[in-house]
Amino acid sequence: MNFEGLDPGLAEYAPAMHSALDPVLDAHLNPSLLQNVELDPEGVALEALPVQESVHIMEGVYSELHSVVAEVGVPVSVSHFDLHEEMLWVGSHGGHATSFFGPALERYSSFQVNGSDDIRQIQSVENGILFLTKNNLKYVARGGLIIFDYLLDESEDMHSLLLTDSSTLLVGGLQNHILEIDLNTVQETQKYAVETPGVTIMRQTNRFFFCGHTSGKVSLRDLRTFKVEHEFDAFSGSLSDFDVHGNLLAACGFSSRLTGLACDRFLKVYDLRMMRAITPLQVHVDPAFLRFIPTYTSRLAIISQSGQCQFCEPTGLANPADIFHVNPVGPLLMTFDVSASKQALAFGDSEGCVHLWTDSPEPSFNPYSRETEFALPCLVDSLPPLDWSQDLLPLSLIPVPLTTDTLLSDWPAANSAPAPRRAPPVDAEILRTMKKVGFIGYAPNPRTRLRNQIPYRLKESDSEFDSFSQVTESPIGREEKPHLHMVSKKYRKVTIKYSKLGLEDFDFKHYNKTLFAGLEPHIPNAYCNCMIQVLYFLEPVRCLIQNHLCQKEFCLACELGFLFHMLDLSRGDPCQGSNFLRAFRTIPEASALGLILADSDEASGKGNLARLIQRWNRFILTQLHQDMQELEVPQAYRGAGGSSFCSSGDSVIGQLFSCEMENCSLCRCGSETVRASSTLLFTLSYPEDKTGKNCDFAQVLKRSICLEQNTQAWCDNCEKYQPTIQTRNIRHLPDILVINCEVNSLKEADFWRMQAEVAFKMAIKKHGGEISKNKEFALADWKELGSPEGMLMCPSIEELKNVWLPFSIRMKMTKNKGLDVCNWTDGDEMQWGPARAEEEHGVYVYDLMATVVHILDSRTGGSLVAHIKVGETYHQRKEGVTHQQWYLFNDFLIEPIDKHEAVQFDMNWKVPAILYYIKRNLNSKYNLNIKNPIEASVLLAEASLARKQRKTHTTFIPLMVNEMPQVGDLVGLDAEFVTLNEEEAELRSDGTKSTIKPSQMSVARITCVRGQGPNEGIPFIDDYISTQEQVVDYLTQYSGIKPGDLDAKISSKHLTTLKSTYLKLRFLIDIGVKFVGHGLQKDFRVINLMVPKDQVLDTVYLFHMPRKRMISLRFLAWYFLDLKIQGETHDSIEDARTALQLYRKYLELSKNGTEPESFHKVLKGLYEKGRKMDWKVPEPEGQTSPKSAAVFSSVLAL
Repeated sequence: MNFEGLDPGLAEYAPAMHSALDPVLDAHLNPSLLQNVELDPEGVALEALPVQESVHIMEGVYSELHSVVAEVGVPVSVSHFDLHEEMLWVGSHGGHATSFFGPALERYSSFQVNGSDDIRQIQSVENGILFLTKNNLKYVARGGLIIFDYLLDESEDMHSLLLTDSSTLLVGGLQNHILEIDLNTVQETQKYAVETPGVTIMRQTNRFFFCGHTSGKVSLRDLRTFKVEHEFDAFSGSLSDFDVHGNLLAACGFSSRLTGLACDRFLKVYDLRMMRAITPLQVHVDPAFLRFIPTYTSRLAIISQSGQCQFCEPTGLANPADIFHVNPVGPLLMTFDVSASKQALAFGDSEGCVHLWTDSPEPSFNPYSRETEFALPCLVDSLPPLDWSQDLLPLSLIPVPLTTDTLLSDWPAANSAPAPRRAPPVDAEILRTMKKVGFIGYAPNPRTRLRNQIPYRLKESDSEFDSFSQVTESPIGREEKPHLHMVSKKYRKVTIKYSKLGLEDFDFKHYNKTLFAGLEPHIPNAYCNCMIQVLYFLEPVRCLIQNHLCQKEFCLACELGFLFHMLDLSRGDPCQGSNFLRAFRTIPEASALGLILADSDEASGKGNLARLIQRWNRFILTQLHQDMQELEVPQAYRGAGGSSFCSSGDSVIGQLFSCEMENCSLCRCGSETVRASSTLLFTLSYPEDKTGKNCDFAQVLKRSICLEQNTQAWCDNCEKYQPTIQTRNIRHLPDILVINCEVNSLKEADFWRMQAEVAFKMAIKKHGGEISKNKEFALADWKELGSPEGMLMCPSIEELKNVWLPFSIRMKMTKNKGLDVCNWTDGDEMQWGPARAEEEHGVYVYDLMATVVHILDSRTGGSLVAHIKVGETYHQRKEGVTHQQWYLFNDFLIEPIDKHEAVQFDMNWKVPAILYYIKRNLNSKYNLNIKNPIEASVLLAEASLARKQRKTHTTFIPLMVNEMPQVGDLVGLDAEFVTLNEEEAELRSDGTKSTIKPSQMSVARITCVRGQGPNEGIPFIDDYISTQEQVVDYLTQYSGIKPGDLDAKISSKHLTTLKSTYLKLRFLIDIGVKFVGHGLQKDFRVINLMVPKDQVLDTVYLFHMPRKRMISLRFLAWYFLDLKIQGETHDSIEDARTALQLYRKYLELSKNGTEPESFHKVLKGLYEKGRKMDWKVPEPEGQTSPKSAAVFSSVLAL
């Protein structure tokens, strides 16, 4: 915004932009603006400022919500809505910056940016705020800490800045150049020449940079070269402001008159498609600021310095009725800004007051704002009281200023003697486990004390307050961290401890004694593991998802089906959802909803996991619903019979989860509007009543489903926004009822806690003295269980604590479109009979199937776990038993639990997030057969994604129809990888390395070689995998992959998608082929495939002796085959062929496995030769191959 020339009273705050004009009486001003306008140089007292109280806001119409004082008597020079958080930033002519939080404009931070110059522009970035003054650019954190302070040349007179991307900034002003500054290096990277007198306003679109000049011109410049592409001569005098939206540019300014410059009431509007002016727009105010506010239409907001504001269409006529007035405390408005959400307007006046206008009572400044970090409370008031009678009391607890004077405690040396405190004794656990090397002892850290901190114990009575003083003798007890005493051990966040062998020697069976498959947590955004398990154990969802297949590259339904297939094949081994999460990261909606966490945020637990998983729950159901609606897919990607769940109308996800509703809006004029809609889940709405009365879960659920609220809505009858009563009626209940608990604050947590206490008291009163203190029963009690009277066992006190959630609920659709909801217990089942709910029309019983809870732990950032009731069908298929059981799923930790544990929520550490209820006998309604949708056509020839790929570059021959593999056929396999994230490790005090987080790999090339037939050894798959993620290291020496090989624009390789190659491998696995390779376990792990062990022939284990090292493929090829491979780089075709030849050699030497003793002698010779050679293959002129030895006289010529 060009402030100069708008108010002569501001000459002391900013210099004139036009040296030719009188700096005292600016000739830009219209004399009519100066009537009765006078600034008090002494300022105004704070209590004298007539700041208006907030008024009632009508929905859709802008009106004033709040006014606050930023700095008394000092004009506001600039205002800016934060683009990342719910904050408004204000800069003054005195160089002071102030921020306000939320629509209530609560003061957040305030600090001095410059001691003499005014703040001319503010720009928010992710980690802080940029402030531009006359010749200074300052980057400050939102709390006020300076990140950098970049001083420009003293001759510079900067007025505007423009953030072109996340790390590049353009700065311009009243000089003949514009500077480009890199925010990462804080260096000037480019200087672009512009015409005199410089640039004061800059805007950007996806086509041009727009630069506004004080001469009245607007220039359009190229985004790469910054050269002038077009120029609009808007005003003859000076430019005041302009804005760009879509294909329109609107500008306001001053025109030259005989008496000087006058404010032009015609806005110049330009069409950027034809690069010409269209009809000027005449307005009824003196325009000083203008902004596009594109909500329903591309309307303009035109603001005058006197406080008048007019809305109009840029291509229409301005209506005087659309003018409203801002009541500034000072005589003039100095700044104006619009929030990113277009729901709020900010005005700053000449007396330091800020006015916030909004179109709703609770506006948000941004569509998606992150949470704001607030300062920690002052700790001075919480210091413990000091007992002066204690001789050893540390006086350093009292903060005192630094002084050079003599203190009272400075005793003369003659009257004092040094008495140092004795060091505390070494922990007995350290002494017990210490190993000495010379005079130095090494011992593992027992983790009983904070790092680098030794608390002194002043007296024995303090031991009870020392949380780190107890060291248990039990090895299991030593693993427990004392600060987690509240959280049960099985609920704590589990981590994988890596060794030299990676995951091979990690004991997953210690955490999972079942045959169910856990999920590994070290992958980015693996916080959703618990929800993946919930969806997997929903039998209809698990089956229909595996029946789905489409051509879409990043289809979450397809990737989830592949992951479910892995979980089906696993027999207790953990799986990882790397491919699913890879596709999840590419969905734009997931990023917009804030569901994709950075590694640092995920490790530190900055995100609110409860809110995150509830948003993820809504997102995944919506996304699966959309993916499953795409029914028209090529037959090659469909099973022979298609999906048994598909219908012509809705998707199967819609059939399972969708609830049909009627939304009724009743205006006070009596007009009623009814529209039909559907939802996939419900959010709990809690009552406002805070009394301790009993409130059943069923009542809260009914209130949430049949929601009734008062709100402002458009009435067609009244033709304006009116207060309406909106009600929601249910037309059809879903088969699976999904509920987001929304326990996001202390208010909701207190409600759950209070209702659990009331329910506990009622249960005690109901059962009287029948409740036992534990779960042990006498023999007579067990005998009574066989009789009908003894069927219902009395619960224990522990089972009744912290329970408010029912295991079953009963819903009934009434004739007048109402809904009755009540808790359903086992007693009700016996009273009404098990079939009553099914026999009576419109009555349904829902059973609790899963609960997802947020585990609160400040040390690890918390975690998410799931309680899931696994049904009879899955138990029968997986474990061969028929029963139902509740399980705890905590990533790769799986443990059976008591059913009461699934509904017990201690709000101090265990907070409910998501509930899943399913209709009773749901599985009987659906066909649960899984049909493999992958057909043999996936192995046939396909086009490459690479533009430069030619037939001459083809390295493989696709399979013909008569070459389709059969059960037991051999296929040589090898894969190459690239690194996406480097390994994170730490060095221990004894010099050993500990891996904290392994490197994240991505498959880059997959090769499959024919293992039999006339074309044996010829590849039929050699796919390079295109990736959209940033590659950190191509590992060219080991993979042979070079930069550019995976880029479709420049690659000459046969480039495909990961999904396409994955389907080929899945088909080979499903058909029953046997894969031959070297180190296939890692290959399948990175590709994210689960292969049965009887289909894997790994040469790294065939030529291995127990408790000996693994031998490289290069050494085995030299020793057994007289081949020199992997010279400069690795080639997957060569490696796959070599592995096949080694397998043939193994069969020859072991006589097809019938003579293990003779083969054992061969392995002994191999290891002896390897130790002599230091496991290195000799150079060509060095030693000869051992092929000439007698033991290899019968080597096959392959």
